[in-house]
Amino acid sequence: MHILVTGGAGYIGSVAVEQLIQKNYSVTVFDNLSMGHRDAVHEAAEFIQGDLCDKTAISTLFKTRKFDGVMHFAAKSLVGESMERPFLYLADNVSNAMHLLEQVVHYEVPKFIFSSTANLFGTPSKIPIEEGESILPGSPYGESKYTIERTLEWLASIYPFFNYTALRYFNAAGASELFGEDHSPELHLIPLVLQVALGQRDQIAIFGDDYDTPDGTCIRDYIHVMDLAEAHILALEAIDQESTVYNLGNGCGYSVQEVIAMCRTVTGHPIPSIIHDRRPGDPAKLIACSDRIKRELNWTPKFPQLKPIIESAWNWHKNNPNGYNQ
Repeated sequence: MHILVTGGAGYIGSVAVEQLIQKNYSVTVFDNLSMGHRDAVHEAAEFIQGDLCDKTAISTLFKTRKFDGVMHFAAKSLVGESMERPFLYLADNVSNAMHLLEQVVHYEVPKFIFSSTANLFGTPSKIPIEEGESILPGSPYGESKYTIERTLEWLASIYPFFNYTALRYFNAAGASELFGEDHSPELHLIPLVLQVALGQRDQIAIFGDDYDTPDGTCIRDYIHVMDLAEAHILALEAIDQESTVYNLGNGCGYSVQEVIAMCRTVTGHPIPSIIHDRRPGDPAKLIACSDRIKRELNWTPKFPQLKPIIESAWNWHKNNPNGYNQ
């Protein structure tokens, strides 16, 4: 099978491509490299640098290749930025997905795996969060993902050949041996903490220590990027059954303080921290219920605990202290 992976030079997309190659899929990566890295593309994958805003480039891509499925990772994905530049998300993320989906429908590509988000749920009514939780996106970023999900639902109802799975995942973390997390700017907690251990920053900022949690800091569900990638492939292989959505997480949460403490244990570095005011819009707890995908696709996370997630991230960052810009 030939799979198109948009955003395949990015953090999660690169690991998904790696696993697709390992399973003998033929893979084409389409990425504009605005957030991804050329060196993050597996050497066995075809790479095409292009932008989803360019309808001519996308048309040519589909006209010259036959795809059996699409994994769509490419998107602007910074929640805070989306609050400052909403049109970049509500316009670009949505319109770029529409350009892609136009070609998917025109060439009758039957399988579409969508990288969605837990930001759909805003502040949930109950923890852990199930797929049926009321959707009230917590930002323009989350709203853009929900708009695309609704579009997919319509397309599946209109076109008999088309099936999709939307994967709503929580906090991706960790690394494979080859590919890891390298954003500019970096805003995710674990790589930021590891930068302190690498001597690249003096301390780690904790935004709020007065939440309704045992140690006062926010609790999040961390899922290993390799487990995420495996879920995408399982969804791809099962998608002929029916279109659906799945939440992806480990079902247990760790506070900011617990993450920092584990990073100290793994790295052997003291990792100083400093308390800042809360950031607007940060809920106290976000933990996933992933029972549905475990039950229906037999998905079993291989890295359900925090320590091996951080160990894999630390190994990658030690070997690539400047990310892909060596």
